[in-house]
Amino acid sequence: MTDSTTGEDTAEDQAALTRNVEGHEVGAGVSVIRESTGVAGSGPRLHRHPYRETFVIQRGRALFTIGDAQRKGRAGDVLAVPAGVPHKFVVLGPGRYEAVHIHENDRFVTEWLE
Repeated sequence: MTDSTTGEDTAEDQAALTRNVEGHEVGAGVSVIRESTGVAGSGPRLHRHPYRETFVIQRGRALFTIGDAQRKGRAGDVLAVPAGVPHKFVVLGPGRYEAVHIHENDRFVTEWLE
């Protein structure tokens, strides 16, 4: 919610909210992370998965590092990271970042690189 007097996000809006569902829990072949945060500069450190991960950005902006490349993603973009490729992202702001991260595996398998 935005404060009507200042136009700024309230503390509640800036708080991070992440919901994870592993596919095996619901009979699906994919796992999903529902990410929502208003905190610019936040995001996961460099990591990789033995399967593809697809980011569906619904709101806001983030800078993605995928292998040696960097790409700004914004609302409406879909980015796919191939299996085994190191990646991370940083929320850019202003405003809230919301996305669905689809892991093509029924369980999360993550190797943290930093």
